[in-house]
Formats: sequence, structure tokens, C-alpha cells
Amino acid sequence: MEQLDFDYTASTPPVTRTLVGVVGSGDLEVLVEPGQSGRTRIRVTTSVDGFAATWRAQLDRVFADTALPALDIEINDFGATPGVVGMRLAQALDTLADARQQSKS
Repeated sequence: MEQLDFDYTASTPPVTRTLVGVVGSGDLEVLVEPGQSGRTRIRVTTSVDGFAATWRAQLDRVFADTALPALDIEINDFGATPGVVGMRLAQALDTLADARQQSKS
């Protein structure tokens, strides 16, 4: 079991939180809450040790866009592949974007 922490520059926090995925099924869960303005913090708890560089590379791809909202993200991994990690993060960000659109209408 390993815990990893990452920080990225971000914009403003969203107005809601979300949860996607199911840990314990070869997948992972992503819990997202509004963060501190200008910063996204990610804590990864993974069952697979020694993959910090892989996590960094995957998260760098997702958070390369500094227009992303400020978030506190908790990822609980049970051996998911990088593709699943990217898909679940995209799903969480899409859910937040949908909630933002609904709050405007």
C-alpha cells in the first residue's frame, strides 16, 4: 500500500462534489470535492507500490490544462490501468461540468 500526493495549478473551485468508480473490483474510485482556489490537490492510495512516476505521468496529462477547477481529489486504487485512471478522472470532470451547467439553467 502506497500513498502519493500531487499538486497542480487550477482555476476556481466547483460548487459541488462527485464520486465515480468502485474500488475493490480491479478498478478505482475517485472522490472529488471543491478545493482551494488556484490549486488542485490529489492524494492517491494505491495497492500497487512503486508506480509513482506512472501516476505522475498520467495525472500530468489530465491536469495539463490550467483551466481545470480547483479540486481536492482522493483516488483509491485497486490496481487499475492508466487507461482506467484517465477514464475515471474524465468521468469525474464531466460530472462536475454537467452540474455546473445545470446550476446555470
